[in-house]
Amino acid sequence: MKHTIQVTLALVLFFFLAQFTGLLIVNEYIDHKKTTEAKAIVMKPLPYGLERPEVKNQSTSFLYIITAILIGTGIMLIIAKANITIIWKLMFFVAVSVTLSVAFAAFLNVYIAGILAVAISIFRLYKPNIVIHNLSEIFIYGGIAAIMVNIFNLFAAFMLLILISIYDYISVFKTKHMIKLAKFQSKARVFAGLFIPYGKEKPAGKEILGREPVKAQKSMPKSSVAVLGGGDIGFTLIFAGVVMKSLMLKETILAGFLKTLIIPIFVSIALLILLIKGKENKFYPAMPVLSLGCFLGYLAVLAV
Repeated sequence: MKHTIQVTLALVLFFFLAQFTGLLIVNEYIDHKKTTEAKAIVMKPLPYGLERPEVKNQSTSFLYIITAILIGTGIMLIIAKANITIIWKLMFFVAVSVTLSVAFAAFLNVYIAGILAVAISIFRLYKPNIVIHNLSEIFIYGGIAAIMVNIFNLFAAFMLLILISIYDYISVFKTKHMIKLAKFQSKARVFAGLFIPYGKEKPAGKEILGREPVKAQKSMPKSSVAVLGGGDIGFTLIFAGVVMKSLMLKETILAGFLKTLIIPIFVSIALLILLIKGKENKFYPAMPVLSLGCFLGYLAVLAV
């Protein structure tokens, strides 16, 4: 078993909460009245004058995202190689502020949402705190999904998970550059993803990896923190959001939402199995397992 049962269950619970909250946020950005009238999904505009990406063909939108990920990874590797943490912190601040603002604006006044998002982003940079970190992570991916789900159809969502799973496997087991980026993020004390500390022990910067706990030193306890990368939350949520979007064309709002929840349940079970079967201090690409959970969950949705 990769972590203690308490830490494992906490990590899975936070993961499910992020999925559940994310779907609530996406649902708030669907204009259900206009969708019913147009018989096609109509999304409400984003706040603050933000615009969603535009693609001519939703079936090939996954190619744009994969290309953006590869370019972004290359930029991050250059930043990590040069050890320019200030640039990463600036990029992180902007990303968290924007996504949290979009997420909070689904439920709050846009001005309050923006102020709260910026305040939390500053807090995460200068006063890292486990509670604030994990609570904000629950909302961040909902903001991302609210921006991104509109450019995908089901085919593109499936292809995105397949390609991301392959990329995740290669980046962890072959090139290992994901581990390098995770170490850089932990050194900068700014990283995307959930983390659950063991007991009262305060996690040190170099003990945290962006995806999994680093191998413990002989003088230290086994692992001081359990971590799940942000991509594992975000990509599975986007898939669920796209499925929910399609369901809203033929189901009531409540039925569409509840049916979609089957997918996060399956994915959370897949994550639980991965953590139970995984070995201590060994790195695992989570996306292949979580993608399988998404696919099985989708089959269950069709069967309902």
